Amino acid sequence: MSAAGQSSNKEFDRWWARTGEWVEEPNQRRGGESGVQLLTPETAGQPRLYSKRQINHMFFSLRYPFGHPTALREKNAIQALERLGAKVPKLVFYGAVKKDKDWYALLITEELTDFISLDQWYAQQLEQPVDHASVSSVLEQIAHNFYKMHLAGWQHGCCYAKHVFIKTIPQQPAEVAFIDLEKARRRWPAHRAALHDIKQLGRHREGMPDEHWQIFLQHYCNLNPKLRTKLT
Repeated sequence: MSAAGQSSNKEFDRWWARTGEWVEEPNQRRGGESGVQLLTPETAGQPRLYSKRQINHMFFSLRYPFGHPTALREKNAIQALERLGAKVPKLVFYGAVKKDKDWYALLITEELTDFISLDQWYAQQLEQPVDHASVSSVLEQIAHNFYKMHLAGWQHGCCYAKHVFIKTIPQQPAEVAFIDLEKARRRWPAHRAALHDIKQLGRHREGMPDEHWQIFLQHYCNLNPKLRTKLT
């Protein structure tokens, strides 16, 4: 058995043996499977953890022409976006081991406490009078965080409302976080990354009404005016 990443086989085995409730049942794709479990704290005061478990769930590149688990790509994206100052789940553990011909990989991250997905947030908005100033402020923060990522040439690659998380606190700017980064990659020129992500979010924005989508686009294009004619 060979190991990849900053982990020993013993440590990998310990994390692999720790299981929990499936919050994302294993998907059969990319020639293998990938799913996510929720790990409850072992002791009081510890955060809940999400464990992405993969078997032969591969990506291929010039560096890895024979394939490598997609968890590595997500780990790299988390670390890169964190360095940019973008909010992402805190990385607790990454490891990948190859046994015979099969790759096993784990990505363990902390739960984003008090965050909810953008589609959940919009579901809540339907239950109360709309505060247009608050909505605009949230959309402005989402635009700012996308721009920060795109300016550095990073493409999220899976821009669905369920993968954009927000945390709102009265009288403070909303916090924004990105999850599910296994398709994230550098892409040049950077405007291609931006166009891909923003157009994809437009197709998968769930409960966001057209009026709010136009507000978001205005906020984003104020930051990235070269794309205004291609997005609005």
